[in-house]
Amino acid sequence: MLALTAQGMNAVNSVILARMQSEIPLIPALAGHLISGGGKRLRPMLTLAGAELVGYQGSRHHKLAAAVEFIHTATLLHDDVVDGSEMRRGKTAANIIFGNPATVLVGDFLFSRSFELMTEDGSLKVLKILSGASAIIAEGEVDQLTAQRRIDTSEQRYLGIIRAKTAALFAAAARIAAVVAECDEAKEQALDEYGRNLGVAFQLVDDAIDYDSDAAAMGKDRGDDFREGKMTLPVILAYARGNEEERAFWRDAILGHRSSDADLDHACALIARHDALSDTRERARHFAQRAVDALAIFPDGKARQAMVEAARFAVARGY
Repeated sequence: MLALTAQGMNAVNSVILARMQSEIPLIPALAGHLISGGGKRLRPMLTLAGAELVGYQGSRHHKLAAAVEFIHTATLLHDDVVDGSEMRRGKTAANIIFGNPATVLVGDFLFSRSFELMTEDGSLKVLKILSGASAIIAEGEVDQLTAQRRIDTSEQRYLGIIRAKTAALFAAAARIAAVVAECDEAKEQALDEYGRNLGVAFQLVDDAIDYDSDAAAMGKDRGDDFREGKMTLPVILAYARGNEEERAFWRDAILGHRSSDADLDHACALIARHDALSDTRERARHFAQRAVDALAIFPDGKARQAMVEAARFAVARGY
């Protein structure tokens, strides 16, 4: 997918660089701290790969892919403030360097820039898809916040949260490629399903990585989810399968009473004991396969193969 979208991503990165500028120096400084900090750029790549898949020959998707990345970056900035994160993409998080107020406001700026790019495109359908996704992401984040430190959070609710906070933007990013190419509804829906299922798989693996990888590999603090009391699938499974002593530990940990490094090590041991990581990754493989299956209506070729490989990478990665 990197090779397939390399040329297009150069154009997208040019748009990102131009549109994050402002006469207020703090804005490009703070935005650039995160945007230039790496990241997989998977969401805008979905827009470009989708355009390749459907044979789109224009350039509208470059600005729209940039809009997608701005939405994603804005949510990351806001997330780090909400979570009190100290690391992002292997660097000190923007909120630690620039403070919470500036980080929130620059996130708002990037959201605004994304909507400028959408309206410049001129398609009400594109605007509806991306603005709808933005609202769903916010709902998902609020739902996650209300589920935080609640040991009774179900797997069903957890999946609903990640479908909103992560998968909605994956789905929208892929779908708009079919819209700009004026494809039929079936192809639009197929790209939507591909992105949506890929997003769920991606987040499942992210949540597994929090308990089985070190901070250097992840680019963020190991055990962030644990210390923030987030009921992700590895914890949900380990709690459901644990004995009463283990469940008592989880209740204390999720409430924030057990948050030391030793407690995190114990949490990881319990998760391993009950195969919660392997089962989380197995669920991720299920959703990744559903993403691959959604591409069946498109002819085989470089674009389709790249998108299949992206789905497989999403579940095989360790970072």
